Amino acid sequence: MNTLMSIASGVLLMSALTLAQAEEPLGCVDVSVGGYKAPDYNCLSQQMGNNPEGAAAAQKNLEAMNVPINKRPPNQVGLATPAATSTRMGNTFGTSVKPQRPPAP
Repeated sequence: MNTLMSIASGVLLMSALTLAQAEEPLGCVDVSVGGYKAPDYNCLSQQMGNNPEGAAAAQKNLEAMNVPINKRPPNQVGLATPAATSTRMGNTFGTSVKPQRPPAP
């Protein structure tokens, strides 16, 4: 009878510990070992992921990244810009149709 009670109390204690661990922590714990801080990244990720406005923000990010072709800068589309042409032509930009090249050895 005594062993049955000790087994039952052990089972109840283990279930209570499991329930206590199942609750979400209120805050994250930063651990410092030897002067180095190690934050709990799993806890921080959970806190950042529970944002109800996260889906709307993700949708706005996708829309911002999908800029129409006529709104993109010329260097992203592959067109020549004055700065790129000036770099390619060297000191002959605006004075010659042939780019500046070093003399042949």
